Amino acid sequence: MKLATCLAVALSFAWLTNSVARADEHHGEPHRGDEHHGDEHHGEQHHAEEHHPEEHHPDQRPEWHGPPPQLRNMERRPEPPRWQPHPTGVHPHGPMVRQHPVRVLRPSVVHYGAHPWRRWEHPGFARPAYYWDWPLVRQVTCVAEDSYGDQYPVTEDTWRGFGLPNMNDVEDDALDRCYQESGGDPSCYLATCSHF
Repeated sequence: MKLATCLAVALSFAWLTNSVARADEHHGEPHRGDEHHGDEHHGEQHHAEEHHPEEHHPDQRPEWHGPPPQLRNMERRPEPPRWQPHPTGVHPHGPMVRQHPVRVLRPSVVHYGAHPWRRWEHPGFARPAYYWDWPLVRQVTCVAEDSYGDQYPVTEDTWRGFGLPNMNDVEDDALDRCYQESGGDPSCYLATCSHF
């Protein structure tokens, strides 16, 4: 009886040691039959990581070539507050802009810093808060609109280091274009900016 008990304990110990050794060898590899489920889980995890707003990516934009870019508008802009979505549904005061006919003019693509339009000393306004991942921004387009509903888009390339302080100049270029090409309409305003 003692021999049988000793033999059972020895075999159990050998089996357990072998199982642990095999588990260590396969650590990190998908288990048989779980490959498909592992890929789905990995895909979901990757999908969730892609849409994480605070994730930062390395800046792959080109370097600035030429003299250092000069900020024309030195107005200091604070970082936007932490993002909080609005409640669902319609704004309690109705639409912010009334419906009106719009004509969108040909986009004007300019090199950052060129400022092809005469500088308009526009009235001050609340600058937009941008929740952009700046290292991924390749081009920026800002659109100003006049009192007739004509829109004046201005597109500018970005470079490594382009960010929030440079947006004042792109916004102002759109306003300058609107003011000059509308014949001096003082009601030009910044309608929107976007990027890709």
